Amino acid sequence: MNLKEIKEMVNLMNENGLVEMEIEKDGVRIRLKKVGSGQEAFNGPIIVEKERLPETAKYGSAETIEKMSVKTVEIKAPMVGTFYRAPAPEAPPYAEVGQTIEPGQVICIIEAMKLMNEIKAEIKGKILEILVDNAEPIEFGQPMFLIEPL
Repeated sequence: MNLKEIKEMVNLMNENGLVEMEIEKDGVRIRLKKVGSGQEAFNGPIIVEKERLPETAKYGSAETIEKMSVKTVEIKAPMVGTFYRAPAPEAPPYAEVGQTIEPGQVICIIEAMKLMNEIKAEIKGKILEILVDNAEPIEFGQPMFLIEPL
């Protein structure tokens, strides 16, 4: 969406006495909301929230619909640190997409305060997606892996 389209939405809101409006177009959701009290005519600032929708919100491809129909579990980071998929830069990753993992199997490392913490799987399942890039910072509770329980 461009600025002209947003201005048209603001004019539409003013002409019809709307206080809030939300529109989705081409995978982008824009929400306009007038800031102020009451429903009277208002010429104050308007808050614009722009959000890129995730691919799963489009429901377009068969692959997306299939992923949505499969029961999944997220493996989340138990601490803040740096996410590593392998024990060393030249070593193969602990886990790959499509691989079946077992409880107790090391699936990644999180480095926190110069300590390497092995993160182990707690369930048996198939890795559908790895949600974090190698050597990227990670937050507590951030999803790292999307697993299909077996």
